[in-house]
Amino acid sequence: MKIAVAKESEACERRVALVPDTVTQLVKNGLEVLVESGTGERTFFTDADYEKAGAIIVKQTKHLWAEADILLKVSPPRKRDDGILEVDLLKQGAILIGFLNPLGNPGLAQILAERQVTALSMEMVPRTTRAQSMDALSSQASIAGYKAGLIAAAALPKYFPMLTTAAGTIAPAKVFVMGAGVAGLQAIATTRRLGAIVEAFDIRPSVKEEVQSLGARFVEVQLEEETATAGGYAKEISEASKKSSQQVVTDHVKNSDVVITTAQVPGKKAPLLITREMVLQMKKGSVIIDLAAEQGGNCACTDPGKDIIVNGVNIIGPINLPSSMPVHASQLYAKNITSLIRLLIKDKDLQVDFNDDIINAVCITHAGKIHSPLIQELLSVTSAG
Repeated sequence: MKIAVAKESEACERRVALVPDTVTQLVKNGLEVLVESGTGERTFFTDADYEKAGAIIVKQTKHLWAEADILLKVSPPRKRDDGILEVDLLKQGAILIGFLNPLGNPGLAQILAERQVTALSMEMVPRTTRAQSMDALSSQASIAGYKAGLIAAAALPKYFPMLTTAAGTIAPAKVFVMGAGVAGLQAIATTRRLGAIVEAFDIRPSVKEEVQSLGARFVEVQLEEETATAGGYAKEISEASKKSSQQVVTDHVKNSDVVITTAQVPGKKAPLLITREMVLQMKKGSVIIDLAAEQGGNCACTDPGKDIIVNGVNIIGPINLPSSMPVHASQLYAKNITSLIRLLIKDKDLQVDFNDDIINAVCITHAGKIHSPLIQELLSVTSAG
């Protein structure tokens, strides 16, 4: 059984699918691990580190992909700068594991199915106790929330904590976090540790206790509809509910020094939480960190990947924040991947068992077909349109 780790070809992607420690674990289990030369250079792991861990270094991209029984990536396969279509390099019957963005780009699933590739998408790991060790979305979101707090502190032209000095007392910064999922909770924890007064808002009342346990005040809004999916994620709400929520949060946004937004709906444009009018009411020098920038942004003024100033407000739309902390992001992701591989391989024998709820959930293509009903539905809607 050959497990191959591909070098990420996107310039902004610094993470790797396996770190040397996890390579050692797989090799001890009798698996052969191939690593493309230079895979870890942006994560500060050398080819020698991987060789010492027991991996075989492969210099040619085409050879690595063609040899793989299981190909591991972080980002979805793409057309490389040298013109190579990565999907075309996979052999029929191979397994591909990574962040495949199936809800945002269901067309890739169709291509993988046509290539007879079994594709397992890390975004589709169910939010259950049994699947926690494989929940890559959560592990990476935690990093994004932490880094958002640091970026906010660096961008704000004020102290975060209250300080008593000979020149007088400095009042603490006021931070408002919108969305109390994994990223939001980590943003709360980080900004609280830095000394800010923190408030948090979420459409799901069930997260109130978690928010309060971190020392933040929970801003509540009463909505007459279900606000969470069966998996615990926030779900898209009606326009009427969106308006009710906006009315509640407007004053909190206006009075905050920092606003961190984290609200995202898988496969859909991020919900608009901060209108341009709300930005214009904010104090000059205030900061907005929009963690939903890649999905269109929670702020109407966000420009993905850029820092812009609107009426004196600094609006930052970071892209792929976990990649900015590649060492620990890769370490966590590699553990998520390794846990999934252990579920797939029993006694060195590969078993794609659809009776297992985790395997059934993460598998989007198998045996030339789209396995995921959700992706089937998205493709049918796309073709009908």
